[in-house]
Amino acid sequence: MARPWQISRLAELEYSGCYEAMKTYTETRDADSSDQLWLLEHSPVYTQGQAGKPEHVLLSNNIPIVQSDRGGQVTYHGPGQLVGYLLVDIDRIGVNTRKFVERVEDALTDAIRSFGIAAEANRDAHGVYVQGRKIASLGLRIRRGRSYHGFSLNVAMDMQPFLGINPCGYAGLVMCQLRDELAQDHPASALSDRELITAVDKACCLALSQHFPELDLGLDEQR
Repeated sequence: MARPWQISRLAELEYSGCYEAMKTYTETRDADSSDQLWLLEHSPVYTQGQAGKPEHVLLSNNIPIVQSDRGGQVTYHGPGQLVGYLLVDIDRIGVNTRKFVERVEDALTDAIRSFGIAAEANRDAHGVYVQGRKIASLGLRIRRGRSYHGFSLNVAMDMQPFLGINPCGYAGLVMCQLRDELAQDHPASALSDRELITAVDKACCLALSQHFPELDLGLDEQR
């Protein structure tokens, strides 16, 4: 019997408050607490992971830099990027950290491929790539067998702020977004940016439900 995985679709949020909320939930949850998926967009922000090095921030601008306890180096969040925070008791569903990360990567890869884009997961430089350009990033933290933080998928956003950093700590890494990778004759290319983000949200939920059969996102009830 799959356990419920509750979806919360949130408004555009400032990063620090959201970070504190998911950290508090993880620290205070118990064996009966629900697993949750928070889907949202952030106001413009650079975030540094636990091992983040200041030399990967290349340009000084008015975008704030926030220290975080997730894995990985520096990345950018902003409007038009779908962020998914995965608050999951991975011990309870019997998945180790490596397999959990790989399942999330594979779900994102499938979601992006559903738009006709040749996406590939990279097990060494975690994330999802299109011909060597990164379209989705992962940064997770596991605490007492429970995950928080999650993924960001570039959909239809201002990509310029990525030029101010070495994304994920890789000098010269080129970032891309789903809007620009869509074939002109693909039906999704006719969607507005807001409609496209909604379509990507739904594709990610479907893919996550397929890769995590232990958890029930309640998609049947939403149809």
